[in-house]
Amino acid sequence: MSTTVRPFRFGVQAFNAPTPQAWRDLARRTEDLGYSAFHLADHYIGGGPQLAKTNHPLQTLGSIPAMAVAAEATSTIRIGCRVFCVDYHVPAVLVKHAMTIDWFSGGRLEFGLGAGWLAGEYEAMGVPLDPPGVRVGRLEEMVQLTRALMAPGEVDHHGTHITTFGFQGEPQPIAAPPPIMVGGGSSRVLAMAGRLADIVSINFDNSSGVIGPVGVNSGKAAATEQKVQWVADGATAAGRDLPELEIAAYFTFVVDQPAVVAERFGAAFGMTADDVLEHPHALVGTVDGICDELVRRRELYGISYVTVGDSNLEAFAPVVARLAGT
Repeated sequence: MSTTVRPFRFGVQAFNAPTPQAWRDLARRTEDLGYSAFHLADHYIGGGPQLAKTNHPLQTLGSIPAMAVAAEATSTIRIGCRVFCVDYHVPAVLVKHAMTIDWFSGGRLEFGLGAGWLAGEYEAMGVPLDPPGVRVGRLEEMVQLTRALMAPGEVDHHGTHITTFGFQGEPQPIAAPPPIMVGGGSSRVLAMAGRLADIVSINFDNSSGVIGPVGVNSGKAAATEQKVQWVADGATAAGRDLPELEIAAYFTFVVDQPAVVAERFGAAFGMTADDVLEHPHALVGTVDGICDELVRRRELYGISYVTVGDSNLEAFAPVVARLAGT
C-alpha cells in the first residue's frame, strides 16, 4: 500500500560494549554520523542454556542505566529502548525512570513499549508468560497510563491489568511529551499502535517465543503489507490519518556480496535468496542499491524510520548521509 512520504530517520541499536568508555564513544559516534536515535533492547539474562534456546543475542547491559549514560555522553540524538517489555517493570516506576532520563537529556527520550515475547527469558527470570491477549491488553493500558503520567493533572487509571491513581506524574516533559513507540507484529498490537502510538515499530510474528524461521518468514513482503494495513485500520478507527504516525522497522544490512549473503541468510531461515533480497526487514547490496530500495519500500509500506545494529554503524553511514531528512 502507498502512504504519504515522511522524511527518512535512522537509528542504531546496541547491545554491548567492552568498556564503559567504549559505550560512551559508541553513542557519540552514532550522533556524529548523523543518526537520530540510539537504542538498546530490554533483555536481562546472560549467556547460558536459557539464552541459547531463544536464539537471541546477548545483551550485557541493563537498559535504563545504559540509556542514562548514553544520554549524558551525547547532546542531540534521541535515547530509547526498542522496546521495554511491560511485563518486566512496575508501570509507574518505569515511566518515572524514563521521564527522569528525558529530564536529564533535555527532552530527548524516545519511549518504546512492547508486550514481551522471549519465552526462555520469562522462564529464566521467573516472570509469568501470560497468554498473548493478556499481554497485549496490559501493553495497551501501559500506553494509556504513560500518556496520563506525561500530562499535567492527577492520574486515575483503574484497568484490568494496571491500577495507578491519586498522584501526578513527575518529572513532566520539558517541552512536548516524548514520542511513544509501540512495537509488535500481531494484528491486535499493530491496530492498537495505530490508535495510540506516535511511532509504530513493525516486527515479526514472535508468537513462537524464539528467533527462528517462523518469525523471520512472517516478515516477508506480503505479510508486511498486511501489517501496515492493520496499523492503518487502527488509525482510522481512532480518527487519525496514517501519515500522522511514523512507521519504523529494524533491518539487517550488508553492503557487499549481496548474492552470497542472501543465499546464506535464506538457507538459515528457510527462504530463497530472492525472498531475502525483497524481505522488508533485510537490506542486501551496495550503498546505491540500498538507498534505492529504501525509497521503494517507503513508497510501498510507509517505512521511513530505519534502525540498524551497531555492527553496521560505519558501513551504513553513507546511506544516512544521503537520505536522512529527505
